Amino acid sequence: MNEQLKFYENKLEFEMDPSDLFDALSKGMKVVPLDARKSFAFDAERIPGAINIPHREMNDATTAALDRDAIYITYCDGIGCNASTKGARNMTKLGFKVKELIGGIEWWKFDGYETEGTKARQGEKVVCAC
Repeated sequence: MNEQLKFYENKLEFEMDPSDLFDALSKGMKVVPLDARKSFAFDAERIPGAINIPHREMNDATTAALDRDAIYITYCDGIGCNASTKGARNMTKLGFKVKELIGGIEWWKFDGYETEGTKARQGEKVVCAC
């Protein structure tokens, strides 16, 4: 039973679902959505407030200006894509605090949240009360 408990605690330590991310953003917590896909996908549609560093381009130079106190929530298309996992791995290697978004942008939209970009869609808006 201890191994199983540790497994679930680790999942919650290293993953976040869209509802948790929405709540964290709405509360003004120091989390930053990080889109690990290529720039054309980011430009088309992204989570509001997200930054884009494709996982293949993550290095000391491309992350030099990032806030080391923030938690970066990596995401990609969804369950058929592993760019968020690769991004989380790369950011962790670079010394950042990271969680991976379960379901990516697809599950973000499935939960009814808005997106930004050239193919933006309407949905519930992140509104910070800070």
